[in-house]
Amino acid sequence: MNIKSLLLGSAAALVAVTGARAADAVVIAEPEPVEYVRVCDTYGTGFYYIPGTEICIKIGGYVRYDIGMGDLFGEVSDTGDDTYYKRGRFALRVDARTETELGTLQGRAQVNFDWTTSRDSTDRFLGDLDGDGIVGLDEFGIVRNHNARYSDGMERAWVKLGGFLIGVEDSFFTTWTGYASGVVNDGLISYGPFTTHTIQYVWDGGTGFSFGGAVEEGSDTGYGTIIQDYAPHATVGAKWAGGVFGVSAVLGYDSVQDEFSAKARADITVNDTVSFFVMGAWTDDDGDDLVFNGGNYYAQWGGEYAFWAGTAIRFSDRTTFNAEFGYNELGDYSLVADVNITVVPGFVVTPGVGWKHTDDGDDFDFNDDDDQFGGYLRTQFTF
Repeated sequence: MNIKSLLLGSAAALVAVTGARAADAVVIAEPEPVEYVRVCDTYGTGFYYIPGTEICIKIGGYVRYDIGMGDLFGEVSDTGDDTYYKRGRFALRVDARTETELGTLQGRAQVNFDWTTSRDSTDRFLGDLDGDGIVGLDEFGIVRNHNARYSDGMERAWVKLGGFLIGVEDSFFTTWTGYASGVVNDGLISYGPFTTHTIQYVWDGGTGFSFGGAVEEGSDTGYGTIIQDYAPHATVGAKWAGGVFGVSAVLGYDSVQDEFSAKARADITVNDTVSFFVMGAWTDDDGDDLVFNGGNYYAQWGGEYAFWAGTAIRFSDRTTFNAEFGYNELGDYSLVADVNITVVPGFVVTPGVGWKHTDDGDDFDFNDDDDQFGGYLRTQFTF
């Protein structure tokens, strides 16, 4: 009797507890809505929509390591011995774009972070060392500071709306006709200036023909051609490209030196495997009024004229051979070649060699031998 009463009491208690818990059940909150990052395929691979906006952004860059050796690409240490040039770089790139009623709005920036072993800007000209009033080749002293050091710098930062661009970029005089070739060390005979403040406009008719122009600040390149007042340097250019052939031309005006320079280029793409180019340049300054190299902000090649030629030969999907030849009025000429080897997608190794002849008649060309040889190696992971 007692056992029966105990069982009935236990059952009643269990029912009561279960009912109480059921009446006090836990309510699970609804998950907060999550806006996942969407792929933006409008501008190519790697772009994503910034959540909550219609702006597409791509963040990438590269990690690069360069080694140079020899007279042409190496360095001279504090002891006067030949040694390597070395540089490690991390480049951060950001590209943002969106469509507007005035065309594509784009912002692009690149910052480089370098660790470099080389001589720095403390190298300086000491002049007449023996006090006889005569400055000769053997009377120039160089204070060397061969060391490893950190540096960083803005390579580009600009905003573009439709055909209008404003910001920091390589000079329009250089970009309009294209860089000299695909070799790592292009421009052993210089073909133009690079980073500068620039305001540009380009019109593209969609038929292969386009033209544009820019006003620019210049930079202190040894020619004294960063602008000193409100008068900017100016450039204008035109180009046409269709099928196998492409031609481009650009005219630059240095407002400091009050001089003109011009450059024209022809490209021939034979097929997917072989392409080559020829490019010529001229300036109305013969360089007699300048100590180093002649020219002006746009004409940095030396003398009144120069020309370049080069080729790219694609041996396979992972191997491309590049070569470039350059010559200027001063009698300097150069030849450089390298091979881009894609080890795995994204990682490229580029070995190369180069040679440059410097004419003995070049005024104040103290550091160059008559003939300079060298080799280099670049590794780069682009992401």
